[in-house]
Amino acid sequence: MEEDVKRPKRILTGDRPTGRLHLGHWVGSLEARVRLQYEYETIVLVADLHMLTTKRSRQDIRQILPNTRGLVLDYLASGIDPDRSLIYLQSAVQEAHELHTYLENLLTVNRLLRLPSIKQMAQDANIGDESLPFGLLGYPVLQAADILLARAHLVPVGKDNLAHVEITRELARQFNLTYGPVFPEPEPLLSNTAALVGTDNRGKMSKSAGNAIFLSDDEQTVADKVKAMFTDPKRIHADIPGTVEGNPVFVYHRIFNADPSEVDDLEMRYRAGKVGDREVKEKLAFALNRFLTPFRERMAVYRSKPALVDEIIWNGTLKMRQIAAETMRQVRAKMGIDRIWKDIYG
Repeated sequence: MEEDVKRPKRILTGDRPTGRLHLGHWVGSLEARVRLQYEYETIVLVADLHMLTTKRSRQDIRQILPNTRGLVLDYLASGIDPDRSLIYLQSAVQEAHELHTYLENLLTVNRLLRLPSIKQMAQDANIGDESLPFGLLGYPVLQAADILLARAHLVPVGKDNLAHVEITRELARQFNLTYGPVFPEPEPLLSNTAALVGTDNRGKMSKSAGNAIFLSDDEQTVADKVKAMFTDPKRIHADIPGTVEGNPVFVYHRIFNADPSEVDDLEMRYRAGKVGDREVKEKLAFALNRFLTPFRERMAVYRSKPALVDEIIWNGTLKMRQIAAETMRQVRAKMGIDRIWKDIYG
């Protein structure tokens, strides 16, 4: 770990390639990634192996490539700079499998079963207790392998994934104590904003729930989705005082509207029954489209150069393979695994 003392602090983050990214992703992690890439060495993984824990059919696997390209497009449109952030495909780094194998022997099944996120993921995928795949139960261990393979110091996460980072910290400690120091214990970097509520006000924004505004949506699509947004159900007419607190339209205004004085005015008039939902939503649609304009401009540039997106993934994966090879060289040496073949081969 001597070289880790010398190098700048490293961040590891990423997403499963299950579809395009939305405003909830921006609030939960993307904004932090864009900002932090100028302060830390940043690694972003496309976690296609993680996708297989809940989506494993041939059709799902065929979607990995187009979904990966779409995901990376969203990264680049968001402001992830490939000159500052390394973007790689998880399944193309074979060392992840090896480290996963070593780590899974340092953790008990009971420890994993205590994680509420595992049950929630199974529930979201309509998987019962009796059919829980080993891969889904071990999801946090593979996640730990990704983080530790990069020898990351920091992991940007939402509160729902905080327990997974703690699992990684436990595994790093256990490995270092058992075999010798290799891994830093990564610290979580929590988002300043709670999970973004969906447009229907029925839980957090989600692709599967159909309540998301995507970073790739065009202006008219955004306007249509905002027009259909949930507001105060008790407010039948514009002259009835409305509730601002917990109202998704105003939650979005507070986060994405660049004119806080306009938001203050809308909230005051809404509470007083002096503005209709139509005006509030029209101004929100305008604010969201203004917010997404630079995303669309960057996306148009990269869409016009599709080979560049593949090149970014390729180059990032090659660089990650170098990092992974060095990590596993240290891991095998500390464990003594490297001596087995050397002693046989001579």
